[in-house]
Amino acid sequence: MSKAIGMVEYKTVSAGVVAADTMVKTSEVSIIEAQTVCPGKYIVIISGDLSAVNAAVEAAKTLHGMHLINSFVLGNPHESIFTAIYGAAGIEAVSALGIMETYDATSIIVAADEAAKTAIVDLVELRIARGMCGKSYLMLTGEVAAVEAAIERAKSVTAKDGMFLDSSVIAHPDAQIRNAIL
Repeated sequence: MSKAIGMVEYKTVSAGVVAADTMVKTSEVSIIEAQTVCPGKYIVIISGDLSAVNAAVEAAKTLHGMHLINSFVLGNPHESIFTAIYGAAGIEAVSALGIMETYDATSIIVAADEAAKTAIVDLVELRIARGMCGKSYLMLTGEVAAVEAAIERAKSVTAKDGMFLDSSVIAHPDAQIRNAIL
């Protein structure tokens, strides 16, 4: 059995809380995050074995499908996803900085996972719809070419669902920017 991460995003707080309860009662999963995000949506992020996460996400989707915005299950997520969600990545050197924004919460985690698996980059932060009117963003760092490749891959993943908003790559960001972000 492999480690997995899953997420559901709901239009209403009520549906989200009931879905979170359903998820943990359905299978052996741990809640990473369950909270209200802008603009009054509710997200639930879980982890566990792949089969358990699949079962929990499917149960939540079935229960409140009419209020569901989006969902995903990722088997074997990149290890840096977890620290980036908490904004606890210990980044010391920055050659380039990549930033990408999405219109929703779920697609940013999938994009971050794809980016981290595409090139040798470090995820700095995943801001999941908190204080952003439902939008989300990721920041990553690495060598310029690696950051460019990772951002391109992340863009292609989110563009499929129409959730891509914007992105930038800064080669050799100024020390003030590095200090403000890291």
